[in-house]
Amino acid sequence: MTFSDIQGNEEVKAAFRTMVDSGRIPHAILLHEDDGGGAMPIVLAFLQYLYCEHRSGGDACCSCPSCNRVSKLIHPDIHFIFPSSAGTSSADWAPKWRPLLASNPSFTENELAEALGIEGKSLVIAVSEAKALLETLSLGAVEGGYRSVVIYLPEKMNAETANKLLKMIEEPPAQTLLLFISHSPESVLQTIQSRCQRIRVLPEENSSRTVSGESIQEYDRLFCSLLDAVVSRNLLSCIEAGEEMAELPSRESMKAFCKFASSSLRGIFLAQQGLDKLQGTECGGAAGRASSLKKTFPRLALAEIDRASMLIGRNVNSKIVFVELSVKLFGINNS
Repeated sequence: MTFSDIQGNEEVKAAFRTMVDSGRIPHAILLHEDDGGGAMPIVLAFLQYLYCEHRSGGDACCSCPSCNRVSKLIHPDIHFIFPSSAGTSSADWAPKWRPLLASNPSFTENELAEALGIEGKSLVIAVSEAKALLETLSLGAVEGGYRSVVIYLPEKMNAETANKLLKMIEEPPAQTLLLFISHSPESVLQTIQSRCQRIRVLPEENSSRTVSGESIQEYDRLFCSLLDAVVSRNLLSCIEAGEEMAELPSRESMKAFCKFASSSLRGIFLAQQGLDKLQGTECGGAAGRASSLKKTFPRLALAEIDRASMLIGRNVNSKIVFVELSVKLFGINNS
């Protein structure tokens, strides 16, 4: 994977080139993408550029031994950590992870679960992953130079796992690079967030996964209806909004709605802080309700929406999930 293979995100690619060319690479970088977005391809292109022995023209040569190992995902100094089922580790799933990453680096969370054969199960990054990583990084780089760790979905780490890694993030070994790819950076341990350079990655241009305009309009209508019911203190309307969400045509569309709602909450938060121009995703009409919602609403509501998305993924009755979500959001703003 090279930078020239990736469409869009020119500023992000330029930033990574500059890091390598200048020799000033932050030890920890948090990339925020939408599910199925373009962060992983950029990370792979960045790593190939970093390890390339003959880079030129702002890209990797693709012919040196290092480029060959990176492109085949077998470079001994690059490690991948990703969520899997409880009691297992990323190393256990490497034979299924590599083909997915090689054929479809812009995979979604659902596609990861399908590739691993663990659909419907809760995906986690266990504390054993942190212990194994610390042991690995206690040793020197196999080929000299940088040791790189790509952590996909750090929000799937529990508190014990995150705290185990915190010391390493605070005081990393020399030439150790940590790359986090998150769909919900607000759910990442705050002390980890604060030690990372944060970069927003927009969806790849011409992506086949881009949600249609009609879907976005429908998600926006549903979420704004719910927010209007919350603001007007109309519990019955909240319940009706929840029932309407449960009528979305598939569980994938329900999870996509939850993603849209999460992005909308980030837009509401930024609008409340007077930082509207910083929002990296479209949040529809929800930001217009920002002044009518409590300042604590976005943070507390985000946790409930994340939980709803998780329950939908576990095949819990959608009507129960969305009605409960609507009632909880009503209580968050009106308690």
